Amino acid sequence: MTERKPPGMKTQDWVEAQIKRAQNAGEFDDLADAGKPLRLADGHDPDWWVKDFIRRENIETDALLPSAMQLRKEKQQLPEKVRGMRHESEVREYLADLNQRIRLAIRDTTGPVVPTGPVNEDAVIAQWRMERPTREPAAARAVPPKPRKKSFWQRLFS
Repeated sequence: MTERKPPGMKTQDWVEAQIKRAQNAGEFDDLADAGKPLRLADGHDPDWWVKDFIRRENIETDALLPSAMQLRKEKQQLPEKVRGMRHESEVREYLADLNQRIRLAIRDTTGPVVPTGPVNEDAVIAQWRMERPTREPAAARAVPPKPRKKSFWQRLFS
């Protein structure tokens, strides 16, 4: 805690004395950005603190887009997203949810209007099936059946 300014002393002189005292005590050593220039915004930017927070915390900026733009971007990234899914039911469920959100965005338009149509589920699933590695059916992977045992008559006359 700093002491009170002595009466009769100028405020500027008192502040300079406080700074000199802190420098001599080493309170300014080992600061986080020591020796680096200050990051000052160009001109007057009322959102400088938001931009700095987003940059500092590595926040994904897609969350700041309007919902129509987010849906369009999600639709463009659909092949990569679907490629990682393992079951067709999972793909169908995701596509149904995406189409439902697109229909809601078309019906309840707020903000910028970005034309985004529903996804053709059958085409996406057909593409997903083509990209999947082919698996052998369970019967082909099974151990081949043992040869049938010959009947008494077959053994007798062979």
